[in-house]
Amino acid sequence: MTPTATIDRTVQQVRVVRRDGSVSAFDPAKISVAMTKAFLAVEGSDSATSSRLHHLVEELTKQVSAALLRHVGPDTAVHIEDIQDQVELALMRGGHHKVARDYVLYREEHAKARTAATPAPSADVHVTDPDGTRRPLDWARVEHVVGEAVAGIADVAAEPVLAEAKRNVYDGISVDELALAQVMAARTLVESEPNYSTVAARLLLDSLRTEAVSHLAGTREQPSHADMTARYPAYFRSYLDHAVGLELVDPELQRFDLARITAALRPERDLDFTFLGLQTLYDRYFLHEHGTRFELPQAFFMRVAMGLAVREVDREDRAIEFYELLSSFDFMASTPTLFNSGTTRAQLSSCFLTTVEDDLDSIFQAYKNNALLAKYSGGLGNDWTPVRGLGAHIKGTNGQSQGVVPFLKIASDTAVAVNQGGKRKGAACAYLETWHIDVEEFLDLRKNTGDDRRRTHDMNTANWVPDEFLRRVEADAKWTLFSPDETPDLHDLYGTAFATRYREYEAAADRGEIRVFRRVPATALWRRMLTMLFETGHPWITFKDPCNLRSPQQHVGVVHSSNLCTEITLNTSKDEVAVCNLGSVNLLAHVTSDGLDTDKLKRTVTTAVRMLDNVIDINFYTIPEARRSNLRHRPIGLGLMGFQDALFEQGIPLASDAAVEFADRSMEHLSYYAIGASSDLAAERGRYASFDGSLWSRGVLPVDSLTLLEEAREGDALDVDTSTTLDWAALRKRVQTVGMRNSNVMAIAPTATISNICGVGQSIEPQFRNLFVKSNMSGDFTVINPHLVRSLKERGLWDRVMVADLKYFDGSLGQIDRVPDDLKALYATAFEIEPRWLVEAASRRQKWIDQAQSLNLYIAAPSGRKLDELYRLAWHKGLKTTYYLRAQSATHVEKSTLAGTDGKLTGVPAVIDGAACRIDDPDCEACQ
Repeated sequence: MTPTATIDRTVQQVRVVRRDGSVSAFDPAKISVAMTKAFLAVEGSDSATSSRLHHLVEELTKQVSAALLRHVGPDTAVHIEDIQDQVELALMRGGHHKVARDYVLYREEHAKARTAATPAPSADVHVTDPDGTRRPLDWARVEHVVGEAVAGIADVAAEPVLAEAKRNVYDGISVDELALAQVMAARTLVESEPNYSTVAARLLLDSLRTEAVSHLAGTREQPSHADMTARYPAYFRSYLDHAVGLELVDPELQRFDLARITAALRPERDLDFTFLGLQTLYDRYFLHEHGTRFELPQAFFMRVAMGLAVREVDREDRAIEFYELLSSFDFMASTPTLFNSGTTRAQLSSCFLTTVEDDLDSIFQAYKNNALLAKYSGGLGNDWTPVRGLGAHIKGTNGQSQGVVPFLKIASDTAVAVNQGGKRKGAACAYLETWHIDVEEFLDLRKNTGDDRRRTHDMNTANWVPDEFLRRVEADAKWTLFSPDETPDLHDLYGTAFATRYREYEAAADRGEIRVFRRVPATALWRRMLTMLFETGHPWITFKDPCNLRSPQQHVGVVHSSNLCTEITLNTSKDEVAVCNLGSVNLLAHVTSDGLDTDKLKRTVTTAVRMLDNVIDINFYTIPEARRSNLRHRPIGLGLMGFQDALFEQGIPLASDAAVEFADRSMEHLSYYAIGASSDLAAERGRYASFDGSLWSRGVLPVDSLTLLEEAREGDALDVDTSTTLDWAALRKRVQTVGMRNSNVMAIAPTATISNICGVGQSIEPQFRNLFVKSNMSGDFTVINPHLVRSLKERGLWDRVMVADLKYFDGSLGQIDRVPDDLKALYATAFEIEPRWLVEAASRRQKWIDQAQSLNLYIAAPSGRKLDELYRLAWHKGLKTTYYLRAQSATHVEKSTLAGTDGKLTGVPAVIDGAACRIDDPDCEACQ
């Protein structure tokens, strides 16, 4: 029986689109012939009469036909390339690696031959300009632009891009569609060669150059990169004049020495972006006039740098210094700073923390403050613990309170209404202490069932957990819930003082002296907290006592909550709204295969701390409480990104003692240099106002404050490595003597967006997948791990079959037999790594940080026991906060062998449709 006869008749209804556009009936016999030839080419002619080969080919043909039917269904057309993709997969799945590889090489050779033979579009093809004018297509310019785009990039070529672009050219195509066709052509090749992402970015840059220069000139111009290199200084002056004329940019920037400024521009750095990075800047950051962008990348970075240097004495030198750091991707300021620096509304701060008092004036003032703070791109953390609970007495009306939950619903709706100028969705996080009488209802806020009036679907929530509660959990003891109007001082107490007072209130309740309280098993409440965290992603688990006991500012206030992304730990009160100003060092840019480049790191950190300190004085404050707090304490939050990229560069698996040690040493150096830089600024500019009495003034540095936490913990509740390698005694003495410019210096934020700009992994995150489709506000993007591709190329393992396998196995190497074990360990993905390694590394970092870190935890197969062990481990390891629990994948690669599964290109311009901090999104857009 022939293979065709063994296949279901519905397969024969499938039509095949050939490369010349003609259509023919699907014929499985042709698949059999092709496979037989492939086996013969590898195994030799002696197998021609082998029944084994006959039956093998028959079975493989069945598999290919069945797969095609699943993908396209009957009465549907399928491209011949799709059929060949399925043949590759069938050969690979069957373990016929040599045959599959030979088949791939055969296809690639013929593809190159076809590309070389493909003629340029005919002279009859025209392009339609925006004004409707038709003109002949200038294919020579397309070839020139593509040639510029691939120049100097390894393992890419112009021919496949041109060939793919030609397929989408038609008579009357618009200029924008023609530009988009070139970008899309490069994007379809990204999954087989990551460097085509840079090619796509350069082709997008060509569109951006045309858009920006034409807008400023008032006539259509299409400068190439070479043209633009010479024109950049003149362009920058025109751009600045236009932006000031539109009242988008501060006129003070025009009074810089523009000859010095424009001479420092680096046009060649426009070519360094990945596609995701440049598309993100285009969609969300570049200045525009009614949607038309007129800001090019180096103008953008220089505008931000000049804005940060505007009050410097030697402001041109400082602007150039700041520009060098930003445009090289060695350091990147946070999104609000990038949005607004140098503009007429320079709201540059990232995070705001507030405390809501227990009265209507304070509650509704909190809504207004949230709206004003969110308007210019700030992420919000609200402490709602003081608001009395359900059933509490209201003296003014002699009634009973409805609790805190109805007010949280309004706060959630406010975050949606104020969407930060359309640039990104407003975002806030509500914090509640674990002893609050409403905490059980608070746990349910993100559920999709129940009374929707008591749900906050658009607001994040977090538990603010005292150590006393965890001690009760470990002791399997009871826990008492109170209403804060009857126990008001618990809000401001922590450590031993909290535990003592809490027990006194429990005794008072037993004596009948407290009216509203409820007693529950601590373990039952803990299990419910973890259950809700697993089911809804909220509330996050954050720890009150470590945040306060290790706070440098405990002499002037209390840390009542963290922020939107759980990395900021600053004091709040009725009179002070805490503000933090963020930026992150690109760790990949500061390592080599031999380890950390400490000299470069010191230079970067020193400049970065100065930039962040400048934000405080330049900043546009929307409410007086924020201004008062920021100028008094001057906190900044220097973090890092690209942590796992730095491990890849050194060949260190994340799940290893070496990775934990690198987390320790890299953060130690960053902490040492950051504290030193702030102290140097204190010598130059003066100490921050509330320095006296702080831990800094007492000679207690962040690493020293671990002792304070250890003293407050009972027994062996703290398990933290305290090793050091640098001369901390000398720095400690200098800080005591000279002082600090900033009350707080370090915090590791998520960096979801700015890491895209820099082309590295976000923050301290493990690689989500080695190949996946990333969704954010700029669209869907194929993301492939370039470090993995480089390693596979070095071992001769990178081919189209490997791409197909990565797709099939959701970006994991674990089940791909031909990948060596050392590469599987090095490139293990987030859900393949035991989460304890993430906690261990975070613990090592936390000892050096005066604030906290946004730490996502990943569990492949969660259970109650695993969650319990993981979060208790985080507590014992001295972590201040945790962030999202990732218990399932956020997105998947399409199970398709088709080249070009890059998702939708939102194009030029893109539709903004993303959301902040979604549990189904692998990044948080809110802070950075």
